[in-house]
Amino acid sequence: MKIAAAQTAVSKNISTNAALIRQVISDVAQDGVRLVNFCEGALSGYSKAQIACPDDWRSFDWGVYEAELRSIADICGRLGVFAVVGGAHRLSAMKLPHNSVYVFSDSGDLLTRYDKRFLSNSEVNGWYTPGTEPIIFEVDGYRFGCAICIESQFPEVFIEYERLGADAVLFSSYGIPEHFQIALRAHAGLNCLWISAATPAQEAHKGSAGIIGPDGKWVALCQTCDDISFTTSVLDRLDPEYDVPLQKARPWRAKARLGEIYREKMTADHRSRNRNGY
Repeated sequence: MKIAAAQTAVSKNISTNAALIRQVISDVAQDGVRLVNFCEGALSGYSKAQIACPDDWRSFDWGVYEAELRSIADICGRLGVFAVVGGAHRLSAMKLPHNSVYVFSDSGDLLTRYDKRFLSNSEVNGWYTPGTEPIIFEVDGYRFGCAICIESQFPEVFIEYERLGADAVLFSSYGIPEHFQIALRAHAGLNCLWISAATPAQEAHKGSAGIIGPDGKWVALCQTCDDISFTTSVLDRLDPEYDVPLQKARPWRAKARLGEIYREKMTADHRSRNRNGY
């Protein structure tokens, strides 16, 4: 199946953000893409950037925001595309919102939502409420998990998704600086996962949106810093190029992590020593 990592400009204007997101969904649909992921805060804006201070949540136009979420769901349904869109998720008036990504299905429904679990120091002390659970969803027989921004610095996030049987992790960030790129390539190679990484257009100079293969190498990168752009790649478990990571390394590592093969080997060696008198 074909996926895309998007790179859209993010502004304080929710409707402008939504228009760019809808345009990309329309463009990728014409390119045969089944799933596209957008950056952190792609619709709502992000803390310390478009949301300049925590008090800005009090004046945030949740009515317009929710209407634009519906408009994105509608175009996904019309064009038959899954979309993963970054944005805040409103909780009660007494709580800060989640920093989330919404997963819209190709039927125009909200399939699920991932709430960022590992927040930065500033996020947890003023802007957002942390989430609690990973998510897994399926498209055309491929399983996807989601991660956001600073979670690239937490290996356990990607290890968990490998154990949950994910084929790929959709990573949404407000910028992909070099140390994020290094970490993402390592997570992809160590866990034999595809990783699709989305960033805002205005942060693309730090690192473009792109897709990493299960061998830890970039297979696609956006080549421009325009207000809207995207890059694509095809996920294929039977691709000969990924025979080692997908057909050999990943099954072996899963077996090795259980530890039974080592206990069996230790027991066999112990018996052999006893038989040979040493």
